[in-house]
Amino acid sequence: MTAADLAASHWGGRVVRLLRDRENHVFEMRLPSGARAALRLHRPGYQSPEAIQSELWWCAELARAGLPVPAALPTLDGALLVDLPDGRRASVIAWMEGDALGEADRPFTLPLPQVLDIYHTLGALLARVHRTTDGLTLPDGFTRPRWDLEGLVGETPHWGRFWDHPAATADQRAILIRARDALRERLAGDIGLIHADVLRENVLVNNRFVSLIDFDDSGFGFRLYDLGTALLQTAQHPEHPELRDALMAGYGAKDQALVEAFTLARALASVGWTMPRLSPADPIHRSHLNRALVCARRVLG
Repeated sequence: MTAADLAASHWGGRVVRLLRDRENHVFEMRLPSGARAALRLHRPGYQSPEAIQSELWWCAELARAGLPVPAALPTLDGALLVDLPDGRRASVIAWMEGDALGEADRPFTLPLPQVLDIYHTLGALLARVHRTTDGLTLPDGFTRPRWDLEGLVGETPHWGRFWDHPAATADQRAILIRARDALRERLAGDIGLIHADVLRENVLVNNRFVSLIDFDDSGFGFRLYDLGTALLQTAQHPEHPELRDALMAGYGAKDQALVEAFTLARALASVGWTMPRLSPADPIHRSHLNRALVCARRVLG
């Protein structure tokens, strides 16, 4: 019996297929009722049990409030998190219908007017997530990573010292350091619980309905960082200004320069993300560096 099969048995379910292999292994599974669900095997050492429990609690509260996010589903014994013999932990969340807005930096398959409408709707959804969260009382022991000034551009950012990336040239490293120092002065705004990973693959679209999945990197951070992450993958596309404006209009944000600064913050963080996770020859190192440099030049002028 595989670890996924063993995990699924705690919910009385069966594994159907592997969906994603990134920080977590995510599987489609079937519950005893026949309903679909998403089984997650959490990467050892990435999030503590307390942090995972906190994420599950938050998503459950958002779903209870009517927001289109995946609610945590309890095991047959009523638990939300299960320890597995191989050291991993498993959780199951409700299935969300829809197709991903896109993958990585690939062109959109939908007409631009429809994509702009989706980005406006996504901005409004992020505003609802933030407003609803502000009305919650967090339970004792609630803990999540921090995407604040220290977590993004401090001396030890949450995803690593991006300016020390071994693939960066001396000139590129100088730009990364200059961008880091500029963001230390520019990043500002409300801080609260955020999704922190609003990438295209985490936005599901079902006709005109938009939902948000994968809260694994959620934490306490600048609220506009959610807009920055949503714009990261189109930062080099010609339609980027239109997408940014549609997202901001849906959210109710006004400061274009600040949103671009948060897009740069995520581009820099993603450079740091690659260092411990990818082999030195992986081309993603170079593409993430190039994207960060494009964003840096846009913000720094």
